[in-house]
Amino acid sequence: MTGEDDRILIAGAGLGGLTAALALIRRGFRVTVLEQAPALGEVGAGVQIGANGMCVLDHLGLWPSLAPLAWQPEGKRIYHYRTGESWPLYDLGADSAERYGFPYCMFHRADLHAVLADAVAAAQPGTIRLNAALAGVEQDSSRAIALLDSGERVSGAALIGADGIHSIVRRALFGPDDPQFTGIVAWRGVVPTADLPTPLLEPQSAIWIGPGGHCVHYQLRNGALMNFVGAVERSDWRIESWNTPGTVAECLRDFDGWNDTLRSLIRAIPAPYKWALHVRDPMEAWSKGRITLLGDACHATLPFLAQGANHAIEDGLVLARALDAFDDVETALKRYEAARLERTARMVRGSAANTARFHNPKLADPEETARIAREEFDPAAVAERHDWLFEYNAVTAEI
Repeated sequence: MTGEDDRILIAGAGLGGLTAALALIRRGFRVTVLEQAPALGEVGAGVQIGANGMCVLDHLGLWPSLAPLAWQPEGKRIYHYRTGESWPLYDLGADSAERYGFPYCMFHRADLHAVLADAVAAAQPGTIRLNAALAGVEQDSSRAIALLDSGERVSGAALIGADGIHSIVRRALFGPDDPQFTGIVAWRGVVPTADLPTPLLEPQSAIWIGPGGHCVHYQLRNGALMNFVGAVERSDWRIESWNTPGTVAECLRDFDGWNDTLRSLIRAIPAPYKWALHVRDPMEAWSKGRITLLGDACHATLPFLAQGANHAIEDGLVLARALDAFDDVETALKRYEAARLERTARMVRGSAANTARFHNPKLADPEETARIAREEFDPAAVAERHDWLFEYNAVTAEI
């Protein structure tokens, strides 16, 4: 194909869309990324990238730029919400690299996004178009067309909807979705580690579990910042937005009675944000003709398995490999979808299952807590829940 219509169009310049763009450019494709925002940027939050995601980022040559920005925990630990008693979940650090081939890293989302954006711009200048809000999509037998709010029509050989949880591309292809409120409100915030007490600064990623809620915290930017995410069961807030401000006082009320070490972290958050968690059933198909979806647009997940960014990054590389391997675009998109369908559905279901595990009402009982620790966090049980995630290699996975 030659001319304007040989481009691959990507709607959305998030982590998944930029990974797809870079992977395609590395394989010789011309790419245009259509981003609605007037400037590139990401929310001020942390993101966990497991060995499966790091495999992709390393394959794309990004590790030298990412290494100074990463925090690599020695492991993950579970903490009891009230007593602070803890149990090892699994080892990370050198163990992750030895077992799975790549480290487990924590990044500030904006740092990871900037590295990807810079790599795309360097590899193919002019790839990312800002102020390019999508209004709809069309296609025929030879091209896919992005309809912009401005009235402009941008055509290409394929169009990838990487436009997130409220995807316009998904709605155009399959109609409106039906997200269900989970009854859970989540909090997030970032704190300079210099403002925190020593007990919070262990080289571990922490998960505090309790009746009706749980909290996660881990360091960012090589230990300069601490990321906090808390989830609590309540039904009075249903706005699904990452950018709604809350207050420290409200967040503290949601975790009243929890261990004071954790509450000291909440008290230190300069500006907490809250959002309502909704769940969507995994899609059974997400490609039609020359248009497909990736990441949250087709398999949005609760953030309880720490795989949301990872599955979008995996998608981006597998999609690029499929388009490179098959001359026919429609065949390539179907092979990409088939390669990702079962794994991403399992991620969505596994994340939802962690809600009951982390919010177990029996954690209020000391004897039940001991039993839960023995059964749920036994090394064999933990390996069964997590090894399949980290062992996956998007560079070599069958398409």
